[in-house]
Amino acid sequence: MKRTFLKLLGTVALINVIARLLGFAREVIIGYQYGTGYEADSIITAFTIPNFVYIVVGGAITTAFISVYSKTADSNKHTFVQTVLTGLGIIIGVLTILFVFIPEFWMNLFFGGLSSEAMALTSNLFVLMAPATFFLALAMALSGLHNVHNNFRLTAMSTLIFNAVFLIIGFGLTSIMSAYAYGLGALLGSFFMLAFLVTYIRKQAIMPFRIRLVPMPEITRFVKMALPIIFGGATIQFYFIIQRIYAADLSEGVIAAMNYASKMTQFPQAVLMTSVTTVIYPMLAKAVNDGDAQKLTKAYQQGFHMPCTLLLPATVFIFMYAKDIIAFIFEYGHFDAQSTNATYPLLQVFSFGIFALALNTYVTRFFYARENAYLPIGMNVLSVFGVNILVITLLIDDLGAQAIALGTVVASIVNMLLLLAAAKHKLGLVVSSWRGIGKLASFVGGAAVLIYCTSLVPIDSHVWSLVIGGGVTGMLVLLGLKWSGGMKRG
Repeated sequence: MKRTFLKLLGTVALINVIARLLGFAREVIIGYQYGTGYEADSIITAFTIPNFVYIVVGGAITTAFISVYSKTADSNKHTFVQTVLTGLGIIIGVLTILFVFIPEFWMNLFFGGLSSEAMALTSNLFVLMAPATFFLALAMALSGLHNVHNNFRLTAMSTLIFNAVFLIIGFGLTSIMSAYAYGLGALLGSFFMLAFLVTYIRKQAIMPFRIRLVPMPEITRFVKMALPIIFGGATIQFYFIIQRIYAADLSEGVIAAMNYASKMTQFPQAVLMTSVTTVIYPMLAKAVNDGDAQKLTKAYQQGFHMPCTLLLPATVFIFMYAKDIIAFIFEYGHFDAQSTNATYPLLQVFSFGIFALALNTYVTRFFYARENAYLPIGMNVLSVFGVNILVITLLIDDLGAQAIALGTVVASIVNMLLLLAAAKHKLGLVVSSWRGIGKLASFVGGAAVLIYCTSLVPIDSHVWSLVIGGGVTGMLVLLGLKWSGGMKRG
């Protein structure tokens, strides 16, 4: 059983890595083509709202769907799914129409600080990208249906298809359509993602597609669970919305620099936690339904040790080698040394939030599995709209763009501490004994010292600097995983 789980997790993780690499490659190519100019700002900003709705609404639908579907009688499952899809299609369809017909309103509402040139391009791109909202939200709902049927690889593959098409169209047609190629890429990528998921639902005869709106108790439970999760998910995504709102009032290129830096820190934690939560959440929902407290506790502790041994050494590496990382990955074409100098300090600040953001994603799933969404959501709201905005407001005049990044980091750490305390007192879940935490702290401290000492070696080449520093970090991670596994067995 354990070997099967690890094999499945490894496969899903591999597909997610490829998908994330394609998404990340898109950001690198945008940097190559447009650097930190207003065109890059516009492409990134135009996709902010569709991506926000996709992740927030789609993520909430998937989470609530899995929890309710797993407890629904077999005779009602088709009706439940058809009603969810119909209702979601109507709501997101109306929202998409509003996006398409009044794009300037939405752009001015959220990003009024953009220059007139950037605002015009962003609004036009938004018209192209807005229909992707509809396709992506429905695709996320169908991903939940595939996950409860153990089609984890298919859902991961659908994300890969989206990122691949987005990248190929955006890059391939830039010479013909300039920045508008990325608008078309988002539209076609989302369409093919949805089509792929629909095709396999039909092939596997999982359910017939029908337009239905049937009142039933399961729908009431689903809505009661999904709505607070939507708001909770929105608070997490509001980190990125708030970053771009504040950045729009700073100099040209800050939005792009902020995006490049945040993408670098999102990548390691997103690959790990997306893979873990995709596979483990349906299992958590089933464990709660079966009353298996031991299985929940074991999963919770394993989910804490893995980010510690993987992400904390990665945090030190990213902080110490931030300038080399940005120069090696981005400094080509229109992304010059000035762009690197604007981006790498933001990467250093963002790196301190990698672990907290990953753990927050994981811990909230244990609350959702028990259909207790309000407590973690309240903590998210406090952190994002309270701590985050307070830090930015107090420091932005002195620190500029770095204050925006620091707000995210401080808020995510506060949120993590609140969630861990709530999980202990409300769910009876403890991450580890004090002895275990001490051992983890010793490992992380020792790893940090070794990575820091390695970074002091004078090397002129960005490539060799990253190879040596990355090699040391990689060996430490492998040792940490082996040691952590032995500690848990012991």
